[in-house]
Amino acid sequence: MIGADAIRGHIDLIVLAILQTRDSYAYALSRDIAEGSSGQYPIKQTTLYTALKRLESQGLLDSYESTSDTGRPRTYYSLTTAGADQLAALRLEWHATRDLVDHFAKGTDLS
Repeated sequence: MIGADAIRGHIDLIVLAILQTRDSYAYALSRDIAEGSSGQYPIKQTTLYTALKRLESQGLLDSYESTSDTGRPRTYYSLTTAGADQLAALRLEWHATRDLVDHFAKGTDLS
């Protein structure tokens, strides 16, 4: 199981990356995250909703009302152009972060 602290700073990247492929609603996003992590990170609903509202208020997402395949009314989220730009920046940051953590996790000598 992946701890919330380990993933906390990367929720935006995860959400924006999913929404880059298609518009979605909170429940489906939560399911996609759980399935994409093979059940190792079941995101809490409050964490997801907080991220969605924050990303929307920053202009990175738009929301609209529609119905799901089951006919239920849902609030869908879509990536804006600014959101796509932010996703690209977050991916670069992730690669640098991963490289740094890998460096220390492998016990590589810094000298």
